[in-house]
Amino acid sequence: MERPDPRTILSRLRIRRPRRRTVIRIAIALAVVLLLPPALAGTALRAAYAGSPPDDAVTRGRDAIWLGHAWLDGRKGPAELAGLKRKIADTGMRDLYVHAGPLEHDGTLPASAYPRAKWLIENVHRELPGVRVHAWLGDKVVRRGEGPNGLRLDSAATRAAVVESARQVLKAGFEGVHLDVEPVRTGDGSFLALLDALHPAVRSGGGVFSVAAQQIDPLPSMHRAARLAGSPKWWTQRYFGQVARRTDQIAVMSYDTALPVESLYGGYVARQTALALQATPAGTDLLMGLPFYHTDDLGHHGHAETAAAAVRGARLGLGREDRGRQRFGLALYVDFAATEGDWRAYRSGWGART
Repeated sequence: MERPDPRTILSRLRIRRPRRRTVIRIAIALAVVLLLPPALAGTALRAAYAGSPPDDAVTRGRDAIWLGHAWLDGRKGPAELAGLKRKIADTGMRDLYVHAGPLEHDGTLPASAYPRAKWLIENVHRELPGVRVHAWLGDKVVRRGEGPNGLRLDSAATRAAVVESARQVLKAGFEGVHLDVEPVRTGDGSFLALLDALHPAVRSGGGVFSVAAQQIDPLPSMHRAARLAGSPKWWTQRYFGQVARRTDQIAVMSYDTALPVESLYGGYVARQTALALQATPAGTDLLMGLPFYHTDDLGHHGHAETAAAAVRGARLGLGREDRGRQRFGLALYVDFAATEGDWRAYRSGWGART
């Protein structure tokens, strides 16, 4: 067979080689494909943070705060309680989620974990009339194959033990049970089964049942992309609603977003507030979390995730989505990391307007 002329081969290669202009166009197209979604998302979040919240998007008297274990193990006493009283005076604070755990990995809770419960509950009732003390119970959740060091929600025995722990803290005088077990993947039926057992048990014991909830997909199927990256960060709006229907209160952990700019974070909270309002039944209290801490890492930038931005974002979301809703509040995380600036942002931003 006759061999082709090398000059012919080179000629053909030159014809098939992309021109420089074509390469530039392809590069631009790829950049647009990769950068446009984040750019559009950023624009949308800034737009969500724009405008002024309505004057009536203020406290409904249903706020809460997460309190550390020091309130139950003797490290905090009358002086600290007096300080807390000054901070929450004339605010909408109604519920204290006091860390009474953690739960053991089998779902049990030793009574030795909360030795000062009686003192705290009695003194809160005397010094802060109308404020309720809840037992904050939590543990790390693990699935089959992830090792023994965590709570196995797929175990019926473990779920039964958690229910018994809830009954136990109610008998000790707590007025509610606040469940914070993480991470729970969207669609987890074992978690719903636990809530189905916990809610009536707490209610029959005369208590209020609340749950700390993960954020809602900010974009459709965002949880799938997060799962591919190894993170169960978001719930679908449908699953959020399924959880909310099984509680008296649901508190969204609307922080640790990794957003680097305050306006983006505030817009994100406004969007989360709207999505949560759409999914939360009218008979359930919805609380949006406020970051009262200042850790700087990949998930949380203290200069961006501010209490002031979260308050404003929540007010904007409430005003746009369900302005007249009364079963709504803010949940402050967490007392031992809060600054005076955080408290001022909460009081001034969320207080009733005269």
